[in-house]
Amino acid sequence: MRAPRASWGAPAVLLLLLLLLASGSAHGYKPVIIVHGILDGPEQFKNLSGFINEVHPGTEVQIISLFNNCKSMKPLWIQVPEFRKVIEKIMTARPEGVHVLCFSQGGLVCRAVLSTSPNHNVHTFISLSSPLAGQYGDTDYLNWLPGCVKKTAFLFCYNKVGQHFSFCDYWNDPHHRACYLKGNTFLPPINGEIPHQHLKDWRENFLRIKKMVLIGGPDDGVITPWQSSHFGFYDSNEDVVEMRNQAFYKNDTFGLKTLDARGDVSVCVQSGVKHTNWHSNFTVFKNCIEKWLI
Repeated sequence: MRAPRASWGAPAVLLLLLLLLASGSAHGYKPVIIVHGILDGPEQFKNLSGFINEVHPGTEVQIISLFNNCKSMKPLWIQVPEFRKVIEKIMTARPEGVHVLCFSQGGLVCRAVLSTSPNHNVHTFISLSSPLAGQYGDTDYLNWLPGCVKKTAFLFCYNKVGQHFSFCDYWNDPHHRACYLKGNTFLPPINGEIPHQHLKDWRENFLRIKKMVLIGGPDDGVITPWQSSHFGFYDSNEDVVEMRNQAFYKNDTFGLKTLDARGDVSVCVQSGVKHTNWHSNFTVFKNCIEKWLI
């Protein structure tokens, strides 16, 4: 005799669905990879990691521990391949895709990693107060160089000695444009401001991202001009030229115009935040970061 078939009522089915959703929600968010900036390391990003797991419980957050603190001043073309190895290993294990959240100098490291990685699966690239169009201003990072103020820094940065220091890789002196294009071996090729054999491939690689989020603000105090965090920069009169009027945007040299035309560039301006506080400010996280980490 056949046993009677169990009958599940609507409440039981609903309960089962809720349990399934609950069990999957903790693992429904893409992993987040965090890359630190100059003169810091993973320790400074514990608050940010905590914010992520507070609002998106169970999110896998990996803060890369490479070139920490003083080692972060090594040339960026030395750093980028090592960061790429670690990031590619994480991406290979996460076929669903990842987000990268990169602070300050780390934003430039991430841009270079994205440009030189043909098979990356980065969904959202979040640049947190990064000098994406370069740096031109006196900061605490330059005080250790005697007499190295913004008007004379190009003499140090745009030669073989200066290019052994990471901050010189994005020093962009608007009064010495020719020296910048010739002597800076990092930012001009990344921005497509000079021709090179990898330009087409790097552009295609960068455009694999689904979204780019640019975060910065007028009270940063380090990134100069602060609009560099949104791809704006000085002209020769030190007037700020915004992103869409930059030559690298108009010429679409690395894909920025295409990304913008797709509707995949988001800009977030946050006032009242000092440079070293971006990654520990919960308001910044809520207003500029949280909604993209899904």
